[in-house]
Amino acid sequence: MPRVMPHVDVVIVGMGWTGSIAARELADTGLRIVGLERGHFRDTIPDFSAPNALDEIKWNSRGEMFQNLSRETLTFRNRLDENALPMRRLGAFLLGDGLGGAGIHWNGQHWRFQPADFQMRSHNEARYGKDFIDPELTIQDWGVTYDELEPYYDKFEYICGTSGKAGNLKGALQSGGNPFEGPRSREYPTPPLKQGYGPRRFADAARSLGYQPFPQPASNMSQDAYTTPDGVQMGPCTYCGFCERYGCYNWSKASPFNTVLPVALRNPNFELRCNSHVTRVELTPDRKSARGVTYFDLAGQETFQPADLVLLCAFQVHNVRLMLVSGIGQPYDPATAKGSVGKNFAYQTMAYVYPFFADKRMNSYAGAGAMGMTVDEFNADNFDHRPHGFIGGGYILAQTTGARPIQQTVLPDGTPSWGSGWKRALHDWYDRSFTLQAHGGSTARRNNYIDLDPTYRDAYGVPLARLTFDFPQNDLKMRRFLTEKVTEIARAMNPDQIKISLPPVPFSIVPYQTTHITGGAITGISRDQSAVNTYLQSWDVANVFVHGASCFPQNAGYNPTNTIAAMTYRSVEAMKSRYLKNPGPLV
Repeated sequence: MPRVMPHVDVVIVGMGWTGSIAARELADTGLRIVGLERGHFRDTIPDFSAPNALDEIKWNSRGEMFQNLSRETLTFRNRLDENALPMRRLGAFLLGDGLGGAGIHWNGQHWRFQPADFQMRSHNEARYGKDFIDPELTIQDWGVTYDELEPYYDKFEYICGTSGKAGNLKGALQSGGNPFEGPRSREYPTPPLKQGYGPRRFADAARSLGYQPFPQPASNMSQDAYTTPDGVQMGPCTYCGFCERYGCYNWSKASPFNTVLPVALRNPNFELRCNSHVTRVELTPDRKSARGVTYFDLAGQETFQPADLVLLCAFQVHNVRLMLVSGIGQPYDPATAKGSVGKNFAYQTMAYVYPFFADKRMNSYAGAGAMGMTVDEFNADNFDHRPHGFIGGGYILAQTTGARPIQQTVLPDGTPSWGSGWKRALHDWYDRSFTLQAHGGSTARRNNYIDLDPTYRDAYGVPLARLTFDFPQNDLKMRRFLTEKVTEIARAMNPDQIKISLPPVPFSIVPYQTTHITGGAITGISRDQSAVNTYLQSWDVANVFVHGASCFPQNAGYNPTNTIAAMTYRSVEAMKSRYLKNPGPLV
């Protein structure tokens, strides 16, 4: 029999960005709150102190920060008629594990989605006509607008001390910022990061072609010190070049550790339990309300935690899997297009171009996770799509995140893959290139979805999540277009050589591309088209809220973290102002 814990008001499943934000925002309610984290406890000291934090073998090659795929993984296939197979090594995306989740190993790229991103169906139909959108696409509006989210974007940027330059202050365009961004209520809290030689050279070339480059918004601290609105202090970025896949040893990269989690942990009514692997949300017999959650602790003891309110704040695919396993909502069926849980799984569509300069050193060992210059002319609906036959887009980024010799060695085409020829090329070309990337969106299509695998189970006997995904033709057209634009800018820098690298088609789960997987518990204004309402509350089980990228109906060109946080802040505010006073559906 499962052990039964004392009843609490709120149980939070997953203590990454969204779980930590929820715990901090609920701290003043007086509610008894338990946060369950599947991974182990960790903190900046001692886990990410220098020089331990700068170990490329440990954190990159061995992936010690990520999910143990021998205990739990997911299965993958491209098509409905294929048998899905388990992902046995980390590849296309990196599933975070441990306290802080993916908020520890992110790069700090801190984007706001554009206004048109939230109205992808209605905006494109109004501008181009319904027939312009490929019939295979199941894109839809969010039911939330940019203007509704702007206050929460602003709040999270000041929590993170985000570095950047505004391009649109209350509708007035500002020199040096992104002229395509939605109106913001105030300037970034800290100025932009310093830029390395590569991004500066890219910016000069982009300007020569008539584009308007601007510094990438970064939650890597650009000034000597910053104190968050909660009184948490952050330190200056040292441009060490160890951000993605690494924890920050200097309290410079915003993470749950140095923003919201310390405030939550000071709340005497909040209890954090790590090594607590949730396997199911337990429902009442009529399946209209959650009673709490069942989890296994480190000793393998099955435990039931009763609660009045359940917040699913795990990584995207884990949220969807918990809903499917627990029977929350109707599973999506691609054959009939009925149901909503699992619907609209999306990714991102990447392309990379590397310019090589035989007589120039990039000094790219001095890097930061979001140190780069960006061009946004071809993102969202910032250009006329009519001649090109696709919707959506992406930003173009020249980035220097470091020069780590294992992960970040890029050599020209034709280089031998081993032996003396490879060594000579490494000697000749190391630090003589940098990365240009097209970071494209991902439109939802009917046959891209998440369900439960009929064959494979995890160590606890729970069915694995099964991903079915391949690139829509719309997105491949978009990638070809963006690659041409990136290559155009690369050539304007007059390099000695150019290397173009595109992820394989059909989509492969083997090579890393981004960790930005979205959808499966999408938001919307009607229960027949979405799994959660615009406050991220389950349509079917009113005391379950689902936070994270699982709510995205499709993915924009931008990185998702800022939008994930903004949606979470909006959701928790509605809980506090409305739900707690009168529990029940908010819509």
